[in-house]
Amino acid sequence: LSVEGYNMMGPVKSILEALVRGLASELGGKDIRVNAISPGPVMTRAASGIKGFSNLLNVARGASPLGRTAELEDIGKIAVEVISNPSITGFVYLVDCGSSTRIRVESE
Repeated sequence: LSVEGYNMMGPVKSILEALVRGLASELGGKDIRVNAISPGPVMTRAASGIKGFSNLLNVARGASPLGRTAELEDIGKIAVEVISNPSITGFVYLVDCGSSTRIRVESE
């Protein structure tokens, strides 16, 4: 799936996942946990200035099984869970209301 202004994010997110796994493996012996939160498009004041951002939101909302995009509160809730659970490491949490999974499946 191609969305104007967002094409580079696929490779960037893949790199993020690889870095998180590698750092978690490398630092785990020092009792350092490494995780990341990777939200889908979120309407913020800064995002509203990005060309084509409303189109990106519409695509994500249409692909989401929940029919919406993530909000800042959704991202905060997963951050609290990741921080408070000491058994979690080496994982990238997608906070996008399921849209990335559905977009991947439909574009294959």
